[in-house]
Amino acid sequence: MPLVRIALRKGTKPEFRRALADSVHRAMVETIGIPEQDKFQILTEHDEASLLYDPSYLGISRSDGVVLIQITLNAGRSVEVRKALFARIAARLGESPGIRPEDVFINLVETQKENWSFGNGLAQYAT
Repeated sequence: MPLVRIALRKGTKPEFRRALADSVHRAMVETIGIPEQDKFQILTEHDEASLLYDPSYLGISRSDGVVLIQITLNAGRSVEVRKALFARIAARLGESPGIRPEDVFINLVETQKENWSFGNGLAQYAT
């Protein structure tokens, strides 16, 4: 059920973007137990005028390799599970495609299950 939006600077190769998407998905499968087939992602590339970030907010040294990841998902996970997800995404992205952990920005947006439709105009998770 997660919807993942990933924003990054223009100029990456398709292989880099695929590895980025796959690593984020793999981390979600491993830490929050989403089904393997539950992969819905939007990757967008932006020039320097349309992807803005602070290079030192909270004492973290970011580069132009920064990726902004926003995950919309069902509410209800513990703080410990969220922390594990953040750590696993950063570790996976370090492995492939080789993104520095300082350049991994993640935001979770929680919603109720009944707010999803996966097709056919139905609310599949509504009870």
